[in-house]
Amino acid sequence: MELNEFDQSDKLARAQKKVKELKGFYIHLLVYVLVNLFIMTITIMGIMSGGASFSEALFNIGTISTPFFWGIGLVFHAAKVFGFNPFFSKDWEQRQISKYVEQEERDAEKYR
Repeated sequence: MELNEFDQSDKLARAQKKVKELKGFYIHLLVYVLVNLFIMTITIMGIMSGGASFSEALFNIGTISTPFFWGIGLVFHAAKVFGFNPFFSKDWEQRQISKYVEQEERDAEKYR
């Protein structure tokens, strides 16, 4: 009976951790949108006050650099939260573990 209660407690803790990570991502996304809208508005207005057109101001490197680089960080945050990892998947981890276990067994056989 205690094992079942432990399993339920463990599942609840993992679910709570997942919800906390998801909430953190959505807060990050909201801050990203709001702050970048503000920064882009100020930057575009400043560039346009210098005589540039709206399209020139919008596609200026200074206008899009902050959202671009912050967006890269946001993509990595999303990949972590939603479990997207093309390089080190669970299958890759399992293959590496199996490889090292087999190597340890072969090395142990050498000394018997």
